[in-house]
Amino acid sequence: MIERLISFALRQRLLIIVATVFLSALGVYAFKKLPIDAFPDVTNIQVQIITEAPGRSPIEVEKLVTYPVEVQMTGLPRLKDLRSLSKFGLSMVTVVFEDNVDIYFARQLVLERLIEAKEKLPQGVAPMMGPISTGLGEVYQYTLEKADTNPPNSPLIEGSEGRLQELMELRTIQDWIVRPILKTVPGVTDINAFGGHVKQYQVLIDPDRLRKYNLTLKEVFESVAANNANAGGNIIEHSSEQYIVRGLGLIQSLKDIEDIVVKVHDETPVYIRDVADVKFGPETRLGAVVKDGKGEAVAGIVMMIRGGSGKEVVEGVKKKVDEINKNNILPDGIKIKPFYDRIELVNACMSTVTKALEEGGILVVAVLLLFLGNIRSALIVAATLPVAALITFIAMRQIGLTANLMSLGGLAIAIGMMVDGSVVIVENIYRHLSEKGGAKEGRIHIIFEAVKEVGTPMVFGILIIIIVFLPLFTLEGMEGKMFSPMAYTISISLFASLILSLTLSPVLCSIFLKGGSEKDVFIVRWFKRIYIPSLRYSLRHGFIVVVSAVAMLLASLAIFPFLGTEFIPTLDEGSLTPQVIRLPSISLQESIEIEKKMQQALLKFPEVETVVSKIGTAEIATDPMGPNVSDPIVVLKPRDQWKTAGTKEELVKKIRGELEKIPGIGINISQPIALRVDELISGVKSQIAIKLFGDDMDILREKAEDIGRIVSTVKGAADMRVEQTAGQPYLNIDIDRRKIARYGINVSDIQDIIETAIGGKAATEVFEGDRRFAILLRFPEDKRNSVETIENIFVRAANGANIPLASLAKVSISEGPLQVSRENSKRRIVVESNVEGRDIGSFVAEAQEKIGKEVKLPSGYYITWGGAFENQQRAMKRLYIIVPLTIALVFFLLFTAFNSLRYAALIILNLPFALIGGILGLWISRQYLSVPASVGFIALFGVAVLNGVVLVSYINKLREEGLTIEEAITTGCERRLRPVLMTALVAILGLVPMLLATGPGSEIQKPLATVVVGGLITSTLLTLILLPVLYRWFEEKRVEF
Repeated sequence: MIERLISFALRQRLLIIVATVFLSALGVYAFKKLPIDAFPDVTNIQVQIITEAPGRSPIEVEKLVTYPVEVQMTGLPRLKDLRSLSKFGLSMVTVVFEDNVDIYFARQLVLERLIEAKEKLPQGVAPMMGPISTGLGEVYQYTLEKADTNPPNSPLIEGSEGRLQELMELRTIQDWIVRPILKTVPGVTDINAFGGHVKQYQVLIDPDRLRKYNLTLKEVFESVAANNANAGGNIIEHSSEQYIVRGLGLIQSLKDIEDIVVKVHDETPVYIRDVADVKFGPETRLGAVVKDGKGEAVAGIVMMIRGGSGKEVVEGVKKKVDEINKNNILPDGIKIKPFYDRIELVNACMSTVTKALEEGGILVVAVLLLFLGNIRSALIVAATLPVAALITFIAMRQIGLTANLMSLGGLAIAIGMMVDGSVVIVENIYRHLSEKGGAKEGRIHIIFEAVKEVGTPMVFGILIIIIVFLPLFTLEGMEGKMFSPMAYTISISLFASLILSLTLSPVLCSIFLKGGSEKDVFIVRWFKRIYIPSLRYSLRHGFIVVVSAVAMLLASLAIFPFLGTEFIPTLDEGSLTPQVIRLPSISLQESIEIEKKMQQALLKFPEVETVVSKIGTAEIATDPMGPNVSDPIVVLKPRDQWKTAGTKEELVKKIRGELEKIPGIGINISQPIALRVDELISGVKSQIAIKLFGDDMDILREKAEDIGRIVSTVKGAADMRVEQTAGQPYLNIDIDRRKIARYGINVSDIQDIIETAIGGKAATEVFEGDRRFAILLRFPEDKRNSVETIENIFVRAANGANIPLASLAKVSISEGPLQVSRENSKRRIVVESNVEGRDIGSFVAEAQEKIGKEVKLPSGYYITWGGAFENQQRAMKRLYIIVPLTIALVFFLLFTAFNSLRYAALIILNLPFALIGGILGLWISRQYLSVPASVGFIALFGVAVLNGVVLVSYINKLREEGLTIEEAITTGCERRLRPVLMTALVAILGLVPMLLATGPGSEIQKPLATVVVGGLITSTLLTLILLPVLYRWFEEKRVEF
């Protein structure tokens, strides 16, 4: 089959060149159309169900909302995980599906079950699904700011009535002008509003005036609700025309509300204005935004649809924002000012990887030129590089891969391997043409024979490299999504280069290549002067060579346990998120004041450009924090403008030290995407999550505190915290049923008063054009802000008497749960921690040992470990199974190629020795054994096998030609020295730019490059020295017939 393909290519040369040009053009088009992002979207397939239950406590939310929704979701097909969080007035259930489930199918399944769940929920509570977005979805964030008037730090404004009105106006513009415009950008699924005040028409009812006019709260509520409607009177015909009849009764202004009649008293109407003050006011809010330590702001978060192109979406949003700002679409000179823009990270990551690709390509061509000594040969080999890359882009577009750090990183890794096949082919053609004096006669035949001679071992060698990447396709979860794009691009590009080396390379050689001098080029002669004596010495002292190699292997394996392990090195996003956690009982206003202090401390660092903090919960509660938690985004200046710190780690250490001076707060320093991804994948925002499951909240809290104390003593623990589940003050109104029965009052009568007078209840809505605002009824703040004022609220008895609430119920303050977390229908509490200055693997091992000794759990309570550690364990466990199976498959392929168990075993023996350089590389550079480093070992095995195949197959050929074993080994090694050195050097130099890179994204690729470069150095040395020595021992006895 290989011979037929070579023969076809040489007969149809024009067709091959035309096909190459066509595929290249198609590849350029495919690349332009590829979605571009910083790195693969690692978020699992999940659907969030967000339910608002205003005014209800966490325990009530769990019982009445979360539990019924959870029950309906259990048993869904291909359900993987079910998490929930019940907070004050909010339930969030996260339904996680298996990775290969279509997101729209998953949402359809959830929607069907939600329809059934609605029947079991309290009246007026409606669950809704979160937006179709992911952990990488928050691509662009901005604030709305007035260009001229009163800066936010003006003491005249901040906290005053004027500032409140301004924040209300900004939020209204955000909700009703900016949001609809930005939602029209392709790829935007929603705009999440945060901060400011939502405008309401507020009817503040005076309880004293209610009693004066002998009115109840219910009567006022019903009057407002009944006086805001239009009526349709159908049509009438008049004088050959048709009229549509309308009754206009919608509320248009505050005055319309004031003029509503509640009742007639002594033939005099009692208006709303007689019993209440009507004004614009802010809705009760659960979140705020603070900017640069100056004061509050209004922010918007653009959420990209799942599977969207980060670069395209952000460019579309920026274009629309420029249009809004330039054309002054927003009133009063208000402008949109971005503070977080994903495109900067995308461009930085793309720059890192494209730079590695370009530099790698240049180094590869330089190696080819040096070793072949012929510019035509070098250019023919180099021609396969861009063509194979362009064919890869076509395949990427077809299978739906995005161009990102990992997929293009795969190309950068493969750049050295992509030319391997072509190197072997062109080098052999050049040698044959040189030996035959570049004869014109039979030129095509010479090329055909030259390609045929090395074609089969080369095809097997490249196929083996592709096969060694199979383990990456089997990875699951986050690591699967992270590394499968890399495996795809490596495999596709290598397969494309294999086909090109058998078709395009011979065709180009037949057209452009001429035979040259048979003499080796200077660099090869120099290598041979060192290599040939070394080889002869090794063959004479084979035992010493083998013992030395085994000793080196054992020494490197002895180092292996001390390397330390981690999941994936942290990607530098260019921004920080020092999450601040306060006491659970803190008010939103006090939280804002603390946030200002924190931001002012951060802005002392000259490296910090701007700080924007989101406190509490946004409008779309995809990340429901309480007012005690904030997620600041700290945007840093370019690295060349840093003054107080040289590295990011140093800056983080200094920031942590500065923030720890602020009393009453805890800190968890992360990065915007990392924080969001960690939370979406495991439900926590740290690298390590110790999840304690059980039923009793008090026992859970007590045991979690014990675990937290132990973890904080483990070396390397940073940002350790126990999930806050308690400490929320409750004001309880405990109704005495016997007392209310005495007055003929029902529980519902009192609950209505609590709900409306204290909590505030919307009676109807006012339409202002397209905008709609709630009309809320409640008591003024001074009539509902303490135990005493609440006790003095009057309730109308059956006989018309007004009874104070203190006579009907006990009003008291107590402490209760802040939130209730559940996982797979079981309550849980989480102890979180990050790790600094050591590897995650050893940290967890030590923590597990200490917890096992010191914490005794009651029956029915158990611990699981999650976060990045869980992903690492899963990935390593799978690799430990799949890698040996892959090596077995490679062995089978080698057996098929050589039809000999001995030769297959001889080449497989090369693999353990390839480990030496990889392990030493990690140890010297002080890097941990991570998933990228494991991928490096996989790539290393492939190239090591290829070199072994090339060498052994040629020595076998010489033995078949009748040379003695000594002659065959020395001649074979001498002739194959150039291709073996070239394949190893192009692979090494192709990765050197990645090894030395410092831009965003280089952190993930550096361990991989270290392993391959280090491993190839020792592997190539041992292939050229150890393999010939072992060949003598492994050679099969030839049977003469």
